[in-house]
Formats: sequence, C-alpha cells, structure tokens
Amino acid sequence: MALGVSACGGQDEPGRTGNERGATVQAESRVIATRWYSEDQVRRGAAVFEQNCAVCHGAGAEGADNWQYRGPDGKFPPPPLNGTAHAWHHPLAQLFHMVKNGTQPAGNMPAWGGTLSDEEMIAAIAWFQSLWPDEVYQAWFEMEMRVRAQDNRGVSK
Repeated sequence: MALGVSACGGQDEPGRTGNERGATVQAESRVIATRWYSEDQVRRGAAVFEQNCAVCHGAGAEGADNWQYRGPDGKFPPPPLNGTAHAWHHPLAQLFHMVKNGTQPAGNMPAWGGTLSDEEMIAAIAWFQSLWPDEVYQAWFEMEMRVRAQDNRGVSK
C-alpha cells in the first residue's frame, strides 16, 4: 500500500493531487467554445428582446417568479433565459422553433414568426445566450455539437 501511494505521489506537482493533474489535462484537451453570434447580433437582439420578450421573461431575462411551478392555468410561467434555468438544455434549432412557433397549446409563449423576422429571432437568442456564464455556454455548445453530429448521421432529434 505504501509503495502505491509513494509511486503515485512522487509524480505530482507540489500542491496538486493526481486527480487535479488529470482534471487539468482533461480540461486542456477540451475544445473551448467560441460564441456563435456577433456583437452586432447581440446589440440587435437586446432591442428585439426589450420590445417583445421582456414583458414576460423580464428585462434581464430572469423569468417570472416561481417559474418552476404550474400556474392556475396548469401551464408554467416564462422561465429565465439568462442561463439559470433550462434554456441551455435545448439546441439552437429548438430554441428558434419555440420562438418562431410558440409553445401553445402546452405553454403560453406566443408564436413570433408572424411578427419578427428570422434574423430578429436569432438576434434575440444571441442576446440571451450572451448572458450565459462561460461554463453554461460550454455545456450548451457541447450538447449542440452532439445534436448536429447526430443530425449529420441521419439520426432524428
């Protein structure tokens, strides 16, 4: 037992355990995601969001109070879009679909496809994704890449 500990321990850098070193190597081998949107899209998206989305989702995309619980109508209130809820669990195509087509009858989100252009809807998504912390965006990006890889292989969503 002592041999195993000293053999593993002798390889570590001062102040680091073998697990920390392994985690560092793993982190260094991961591709760090670059945000897909431009600064111009974020600026345009901020205006689109303020004019159309903030009334329900909040000025900072913080969502409605008690958004996790069904309201009297049996539907969930507008969730946060700022990276603190589940929006990052959805691929870009699904986020776009929800904005364009709404979530009715299951939810209360109206369809914006008849009001906003595709570019405006994409800009609004860019704006709220710009609020996501890097670690949330990274997790979303990795999921997005898996979904795209499946789609390219002909696997349905």
